[in-house]
Amino acid sequence: MRDVYIIAVGMTKFTKHMDKSEKDLVAMAFENVIKDATEVKVSDIQSAFFANTSWGFFNMQHSIRGQVALRPLGIEGIPITNVENACACGSTALHSAYKDVAGGMYECSLAMGMEKLYNEDKGKTMMAFNAGVDVSNLEGHIKNLRSIMEGMKFEIPEDDGGAGAGKTRSAFMDVYASGIRWHMATFGTTRQQLAVIASKNHFHGSMNPNAQFQKIMTAEEILNGRSVVWPLTVPMCAPVGDGAAAAIVCSEDFLKKLKNPRPVKIRASVLGSGTNRSYDKLDQDIAVRLSRQAYEFAGVGPEDIDTAEVHDATAFGELHQSESLGFCRIGEGGAFAESGATKLGGKIPINTSGGLESRGHPVGASGLGMIHELVTQLRHEAGSRQVKGCRLALGENGGGNLAFEEASMTIHILERMNGK
Repeated sequence: MRDVYIIAVGMTKFTKHMDKSEKDLVAMAFENVIKDATEVKVSDIQSAFFANTSWGFFNMQHSIRGQVALRPLGIEGIPITNVENACACGSTALHSAYKDVAGGMYECSLAMGMEKLYNEDKGKTMMAFNAGVDVSNLEGHIKNLRSIMEGMKFEIPEDDGGAGAGKTRSAFMDVYASGIRWHMATFGTTRQQLAVIASKNHFHGSMNPNAQFQKIMTAEEILNGRSVVWPLTVPMCAPVGDGAAAAIVCSEDFLKKLKNPRPVKIRASVLGSGTNRSYDKLDQDIAVRLSRQAYEFAGVGPEDIDTAEVHDATAFGELHQSESLGFCRIGEGGAFAESGATKLGGKIPINTSGGLESRGHPVGASGLGMIHELVTQLRHEAGSRQVKGCRLALGENGGGNLAFEEASMTIHILERMNGK
């Protein structure tokens, strides 16, 4: 396997792009990624991977999405592969581009992710998220998730029994709510700790010009937000929005041809799928399994990571991943966040972009949005949200849900190359 480097990243702002088409968003992200590596020409790109989940659902473009979106940009004739892996498809596109270069097939490859999710028909948008679970058994899946609380003495103040899942709210909010309730009952995690995580992410997002939300919110304001499904409030959850993001990767031989590169090395790129494990078998969690593979591949441990972007479709997503990735002990994620460890200036700043909760979550672009932030941090170009002296960074991006965990997930470990 050859060494692989990210030499360019680019993205749009994640927001409700009412006046932009899917092709417009791709063109905007591509313009930015090319600006980030001015020496790279369109003709240098030898393969491309295009991530998207819902273009077909909203506008009937069920097939050849990448070919349709990239041809107007002059990208044609080369292998273009369409990637769908639910919320993990953007990082899966990067993993695929990584493999093309690492395996020696090509010298330079593009990963592009795009999603246009906002729709005036809120119910249609919520239905689009349903595609990330087994649609033939949605009711059974929600019932199975709720079953983890059977026999546990824990008061749930308000509950609709899952009736709103996939209708008035994304079904994934019920996935997270079930996990949160079990964690609260088992380890004593509190709503206040979830609010602290969300408040921290809104603070980070306030410094990110690409973030959908750039407003600081206190923990109290977040607790008093409109309820989604208990214990989640709206500010604890990722918003619906649109956007695109991209990265260009290359080999060391290609890198040597560039006069002024700002490369970031991919130390590990791991892709895996979930298993039908028991919910309480936390040591078998997909993020535990895959992160340990990534750490071994990179020759580092969780204690070596300086900053991380993790999949926080809700605040509990970050809490859970901080435990599974080894940044703190299982069951202590809430207290870890409450201590300030995950905020800028803390032990390991997490989601300095604002995370999905604040930066936004246009599904096909989210994983590459994480990579954009990590590359920016490792280049020491993040301005007011810069993690001082960061050298190693980790990105975790999960997608879909089957049984009790993500259906797919990628872990990337990246390393700063220029300077100390």
